[in-house]
Amino acid sequence: MTLTITHFFWIVGLFLLVVGGMIVTDRAHPKRLLAGGFWILYGLVFLIGDWLPAPVVGLAVIVMALVAGFGGVTSAKPVQRSETDRRASAARLGNKLFLPALTIPLVTVIGTLSASHLVFGGKPLLQPSSTTLVAFGIGCIVALIVACVLTRDSVGQSMKEGRRLVDALSWAVVLPQMLGMLGIVFADAGVGKAVAHLTTSYIDLDSRFVAVAVYCIGMALFTVIMGNGFAAFPVMTGGVGVPVLLGVFHGNPAPMVAIGMFSGYCGTLLTPMAANFNMVPAALLELPDKYGVIRAQVPTAILLLTVNIVLLNIFLFL
Repeated sequence: MTLTITHFFWIVGLFLLVVGGMIVTDRAHPKRLLAGGFWILYGLVFLIGDWLPAPVVGLAVIVMALVAGFGGVTSAKPVQRSETDRRASAARLGNKLFLPALTIPLVTVIGTLSASHLVFGGKPLLQPSSTTLVAFGIGCIVALIVACVLTRDSVGQSMKEGRRLVDALSWAVVLPQMLGMLGIVFADAGVGKAVAHLTTSYIDLDSRFVAVAVYCIGMALFTVIMGNGFAAFPVMTGGVGVPVLLGVFHGNPAPMVAIGMFSGYCGTLLTPMAANFNMVPAALLELPDKYGVIRAQVPTAILLLTVNIVLLNIFLFL
């Protein structure tokens, strides 16, 4: 049998269903039905999304957005082990605590590099088109086993901890998948062409400096909107980079691509849409200001974006 990414989608779906069930049955949760229903619905998309009509999945996404938008996905304070027990466990394990985390990339690299040799009965063990992702999924499972052995605990306890993290991170867990789809929607909708039309119609791009500034600032702004520099890149590169910087001014594509992406990362520092970087740390550290990470990064982002504009003006035309 060939392991495919779908098998790991099913595992994620089962995990989300269990988390949703734990929240629904938690009478201490302030909005247990809405929050639990949100995760159950999300889990069903992973489990049976391939067999559901597209409009049904779209409706599920809209319902999830409404629940999250009206504050239905709130967190609770699930019962944890005492701080004394947790400190004692951490002191006993010491640096061994890092082993599960290090297991994931190690297994991923080994699986990816050895995938071509893992062929049995003429069938590859790992799905060829998603080898790295499948190896990553295997790495996560192996890391779970390692963690249970190290801590002498059960998979049930790991589910409780998983529920605690999902509850703390809230709807931000869904953002990476949603933003990935947003990039595809923007590309299919011809946003790049629209950007090209707007910039050439209303901005004087006869000046190389202005054209470079529009490209870099546009990368940052679209990243703020999408939360992902990779999603912003095809929009701004297709709208300004290729037709103007390369087509009109005959610039070097290598620095344009590199510095353009770096400009997008400046936008990453400024947006809650980049939940993995800006919202998740605030939630995990229980910061009083959930936007505190973003506020601290604003000066750095503006300074880097300014430097990027200067650098691209220098290296684009060498």
